[in-house]
Amino acid sequence: MIVLIWEYEVKAARHAEFENIYSPNGAWAELFKKQAGFIGTELLRDEKDHQRYLTIDRWSSREDFESFRAKWKGEYEALDAQCEGLTERESLLGNWETINLGAR
Repeated sequence: MIVLIWEYEVKAARHAEFENIYSPNGAWAELFKKQAGFIGTELLRDEKDHQRYLTIDRWSSREDFESFRAKWKGEYEALDAQCEGLTERESLLGNWETINLGAR
């Protein structure tokens, strides 16, 4: 499994809109669901800094995610452009893979 973790600083007046689009049932998750291998999305908000959020997107494999990016590139870019005004900043904290010690 691969996990992509993003961090966002959301504009003060845009919290509700951001949460709606980035939630597990929001526009991003609905787009991701079009591709086999998408497992799910989590949306987290910092307890102390309510403008700071994380999203955690899980995919069965890097290949599934890369296939999604290739097949749905236009829709991804359009949604990304639509979301541009919601945040002060966003950054990919990394692509993470699960470690299965039992498989060794």
